[in-house]
Amino acid sequence: MNFFTWKDNGLTSDCSSLDAMASRFEETANLMKKLSKKGFKLKKTQNNQLILHPDPEVFDQWGFISEEVPFKQLCLMSDEELLFKLENSSVSTDK
Repeated sequence: MNFFTWKDNGLTSDCSSLDAMASRFEETANLMKKLSKKGFKLKKTQNNQLILHPDPEVFDQWGFISEEVPFKQLCLMSDEELLFKLENSSVSTDK
């Protein structure tokens, strides 16, 4: 499953006023609501908060980069997707 770690430390550290802090919190709240409506979920593990989505295409549409280990990312791809990527890559499979 595609995920990234949400870290809110420093969320308002660059704000110079209470109004700026309030605005930053409002922007973040709006983003979280949009993510929730699109099917993203929050998962807490140990000291981390992970935002995840079961559909890699939706995850990619938002421009997120998955923190999932590369092996698991490849396991999620269909054989056709892997073949297509190999055929269209600059890496030669001929010897």
